[in-house]
Amino acid sequence: MRGHRVLALAAIAAATVLVAGCGTSAATDKTSEPDTLVLASIPSENATSLETQFGDVIKVIEKATGKKVEFQNATDYAAVIEGMRAGKIQIASFGPFSYITAKDSGAGVAPLGALVDSPDEEPGYKSYGIVPADSDITSLADYKGKNVCFVDPTSTSGYLYPSAGLLKEGVDPVKDITATMAGGHDASALAVANGQCDAGFAFDTMVDSVLVKSGQLEDGQLKVIWKSEIIPGSPVAMSTKTLSKDTQDKLTDAFKNKLNVDAMVKDGICSSAADCTLPEESTWGYTPVTDKLYDGVRNVCDITKSESCTNS
Repeated sequence: MRGHRVLALAAIAAATVLVAGCGTSAATDKTSEPDTLVLASIPSENATSLETQFGDVIKVIEKATGKKVEFQNATDYAAVIEGMRAGKIQIASFGPFSYITAKDSGAGVAPLGALVDSPDEEPGYKSYGIVPADSDITSLADYKGKNVCFVDPTSTSGYLYPSAGLLKEGVDPVKDITATMAGGHDASALAVANGQCDAGFAFDTMVDSVLVKSGQLEDGQLKVIWKSEIIPGSPVAMSTKTLSKDTQDKLTDAFKNKLNVDAMVKDGICSSAADCTLPEESTWGYTPVTDKLYDGVRNVCDITKSESCTNS
């Protein structure tokens, strides 16, 4: 968890196979790391609002590291992975699947934190199977033969978990449906609502609140006919190739202790909890996460045998 271009599976395969088997490099020395850190976000909704949501996050990172931070709204999931691998991106907001794709293909990343709504909450969310409110589709088994909107081949809740759900119902996500890659969770949900796709997938809060609050969807316009198991929260990760150990330590501390509304108000980043801006409508901030949290996503890869998984 959690942008709008069609991304072919072949493009990801070509990008990742070149580096298969590469290990993570050691941290660079402090003098050779960039003066400006690029923070990139995987697309899930409107680019302008997404950059605004990261406003206070950027302020905290700049204060913690002493470096300028530049926000970059990426065109797709693969662009963030390859940008991190090429040393052009130092910090990125990943989805769980795209994180393990980056991690396991040697892009040189380490997880920092995931968003929660309270300090004692476990980071996580669900994928929804969605259809128009008046659709006669009532289960994933009914997706067979239909035009189905996914988000992106490396989207956890927009492709990987839905693929596992379809397979469990005897529907091959490659052979038994016509798949459309919408490029974003908002685009997938809206395409279903507008009748461009018979059915589709998007993450829970995009359907339940984000698009309704923005006025792009009416409450009840979409019907949820399937919910996935809990997916571990979308992580922000840092480059272990282009950042010094000193900067990595500062970022680790920031995501552990400073990127929450309590600390942000105390540090003068925002005047009150209500004034703090955080991505994905989080009401508290980030909690630390480790790589082990995402082993469940790796297990779903083993189940689906997705081409994106096998080429990562």
